[in-house]
Amino acid sequence: MKQRLISAAIFSTLGLSLLILQGCATAPPPKAEVAPAPAPAWKQGMGPDMASSKLAPMPGKMTVTAAGEIPIDKLKLPPGFKIEVWATGMPGARAMARGDDGKIYIGTRAIGRVYELSDNGKERTSRVLVDKLVQPAGVAFNNGSLYVMAINKVLRYDGIEKNPSVVPVDLTAKFNLPPEQHHNWKYIAFGPDGKLYVPFGAPCNICELPSPEYAQIRRYNADGSGMEVLATGVRNSVGFDWHPTTKQLWFTNHGRDWMGDDKPNDTLNRMEKTGLNYGFPYCHAGNVPDDVVKKANPCSGVEQPVTLMGPHTAVMGMKFYTGNMFPAEYKNAALVARKGSWNRNQKTGYDVVMVQSGADGKNAKTTPFITGFMNPADQSFWGRPAYLLQMPDGSMLVSDEQLGAIYRVTYSKQQVAVK
Repeated sequence: MKQRLISAAIFSTLGLSLLILQGCATAPPPKAEVAPAPAPAWKQGMGPDMASSKLAPMPGKMTVTAAGEIPIDKLKLPPGFKIEVWATGMPGARAMARGDDGKIYIGTRAIGRVYELSDNGKERTSRVLVDKLVQPAGVAFNNGSLYVMAINKVLRYDGIEKNPSVVPVDLTAKFNLPPEQHHNWKYIAFGPDGKLYVPFGAPCNICELPSPEYAQIRRYNADGSGMEVLATGVRNSVGFDWHPTTKQLWFTNHGRDWMGDDKPNDTLNRMEKTGLNYGFPYCHAGNVPDDVVKKANPCSGVEQPVTLMGPHTAVMGMKFYTGNMFPAEYKNAALVARKGSWNRNQKTGYDVVMVQSGADGKNAKTTPFITGFMNPADQSFWGRPAYLLQMPDGSMLVSDEQLGAIYRVTYSKQQVAVK
């Protein structure tokens, strides 16, 4: 009997030990602490007072939109002007460059393509020239060659208009491109001096710059040599042109987000000389100190804008009108595309405006040119104008990134009489 009791005790102890061991084997390991996912780049700089805001960037429609689906009749222009759908089928269409033989090259951002658009006089057809690049918004044409600039690549297509299958020359190593993606998509153009002008936006909404190579406008020789920094403190310029009489560079610039509905303004700026500072990150729109990134006298020495372009309007491409088709008051005036706000409770922009001023940038006056992309009554929109390109006949092309279309604007006195 005693032996049975001892045996039972031994087995009981062993069983308990086994249960304990089994429990240890099957118990889940302690959970490792997981760091919260970083906020998306567009939320950077959002203050606690806006933590519940539902505002967010609005992606474009990255599928083909047929011409018949575009409500072109909703667009309003001054008397005598006419706008028509000139080409469509190019999702994400942004900046445009015209080749020597008349082909139009169109950069994009989100979709990663560059299009080639051909015109036979009656209709336009397009093809994808290159795909799967990282935001290849920058296109420029010079001496028979197309330049394509993505965030991490520079390609030159020599003789592209006559040789559609030409293999591009890779110039990336020559340009020393900064790597950050945010605000690093580009608008590029060759200036009157034959040099290639390139902006590099700030890699944030608002921040101390991680290195001085951001928030700049530079210029290069066509082969990527001879880099010069022309301006600093430029948060995000994605459109510029040279004044027809002074040959000075004028450029658009985006103000930061999350400072409220009404500040800061986007701006139109003039580069009277090289070496000027336009304020970022300490000062916006010439006289608005930042409320996050601070320093003493933040706006001291900051270049003042030609004019304010509205808060969060997303000013994009600009062109000085130099043709002979439009009325005399348009000669040497700047036409500026405002793609439209996302960081504002009441939408603004979604239009093209005319800015008239002296050649010195003084006494600027802004008036509507193309409206109707957005309905202020219900805040709905269908199009977002992005860039402009003047044609040899004096007409003006306008790209619509939202629908992947290009519109053509013409003027005639007969159209005034009809209206």
